Amino acid sequence: MIKVAVIGCGTIANAAHIPSYLNNPEAEILYFCDILPQRAEAAVEKYGCGKAVTDYKEVLADPEVEAVSVCTPNNLHPRIAIDALRAGKHVLCEKPAARTYSEALEMQQAQHETGKTLNIGVVNRFNDGVNLIKKYIDSGKLGEVHHVYVSFRAHRSIPGLGGAFTTKEIAGGGALIDWGVHYLDIVMYCCGDPTVKTVSGETFCKLGRDMKNYAYQDMWAGPPDYNGVYDVEDSVTGLVRTSGPVITINGAWAQNIGEAEQYIDFMGDKAGIRLQYGKNFTVYTQEHGALVEYQPVFHTRDHFQNEIDAFLRCVRTGEKLPSHIDTVIITAKMMQAIYDSSRQHREIELN
Repeated sequence: MIKVAVIGCGTIANAAHIPSYLNNPEAEILYFCDILPQRAEAAVEKYGCGKAVTDYKEVLADPEVEAVSVCTPNNLHPRIAIDALRAGKHVLCEKPAARTYSEALEMQQAQHETGKTLNIGVVNRFNDGVNLIKKYIDSGKLGEVHHVYVSFRAHRSIPGLGGAFTTKEIAGGGALIDWGVHYLDIVMYCCGDPTVKTVSGETFCKLGRDMKNYAYQDMWAGPPDYNGVYDVEDSVTGLVRTSGPVITINGAWAQNIGEAEQYIDFMGDKAGIRLQYGKNFTVYTQEHGALVEYQPVFHTRDHFQNEIDAFLRCVRTGEKLPSHIDTVIITAKMMQAIYDSSRQHREIELN
């Protein structure tokens, strides 16, 4: 049995990490850790295992613990992940790796120094549909993928207005770092993690700025706190040139357009694919002079279960997963460049 601990017992831990560990016969959860003791205690009671603690250092001091999931707010990712690596633990840290590229680099350096696993929770790399799209692209089905259009837009869905998600000091950013990280990571993964050359972007803090007068459709991270902080972007646009395709980005937690448009278009010279995020995809091409479109039908497993199973496997085997910090840090660098470009109002060149 691989003895594990879950640090941070909020939404993502309960929805994904904890059930997936419990579903794997090779894992045993020894600790539930949260700064709010009632959340850790609730996990012990709900799942019937483990010990509730409030200090993650107590978890790291236990030599029985081999691996940890870090499911805390973004500002705590680097410190906890680095401490865990240096304590000899393997780490699965939720996305994004960190608030900034420089923090992600510190995490990568600690991984290199310790040799322990550091995977980031870019769960779509374990999604069956996404992996099928990658096979289509790798096999040449689409020809040259020259342009990818990314849309992650919602009407008015700022999460937990005034809370951790909308406080830059905690989250590092808004719609881009929360939603965009998943979309950009899918693009990079499916297209072979191309080198990023130039980035131009703009972020906008508009709709949520006047918090008391913000009318909303959805607020999934909790009710608004009008005494809190809103200093992150509610929308973003950008253009990224890579050694592969050009990537166009159009994202928003909140926009004054009453439709959610959450998809990725992979455009090749032989065929194209539209992936409806979290759902199926459609292939568009031509055959014998006729325009053809079809939607592949395939078995889909839970991608969080796939991710946890792969993490536990690599703890044993030492294999390097597609979610390793060495790969995921490319997206961290790209997002940092979008934020830098917006702040400086110019294109950013990357080496």
